[in-house]
Amino acid sequence: MSHTTQPQAVAHNASACRASRHTRVQHLITADESSLVELEAALATLPICSTGRVFIEIPDASWLADISAPSRMVVTWLDRSQRSGAPGTSRGCAAGEALARAVIAWADEMLCTEDDQTRIHLLGGYLGTADIVDHLVELGIRAESIHAPEQYGLTTSR
Repeated sequence: MSHTTQPQAVAHNASACRASRHTRVQHLITADESSLVELEAALATLPICSTGRVFIEIPDASWLADISAPSRMVVTWLDRSQRSGAPGTSRGCAAGEALARAVIAWADEMLCTEDDQTRIHLLGGYLGTADIVDHLVELGIRAESIHAPEQYGLTTSR
């Protein structure tokens, strides 16, 4: 009589997260001043061992707030008032522009499109989010694996 062993379900708790063999999925999460509540809700649902990046674009430093994220997540605040617009212009940074530039640069360096398991949640405004989705799809990330506000219509199959 042959025995087949079923994989044991692994509890997802603080002890399991400290184990060296614990699989950690990377997260990429974006937000702007209009989506801070959604951002906090998304971060609250992540396991404490989550890794990845959170990019938050804000109009100016008065929008800085305490954001509770797992300790292995890096939170980057992007203050539009301290950034320039498109290179070669004297314009200020438009809404979504700093977020798109930062995320695109990060994605170019950090995402491995072949078998990439990064969980992507884009919560910012339409303009920056559209640029980010376009770039991620150009990199080979499937649009269906990118989560963005449904009303934008950006992540349906293309």
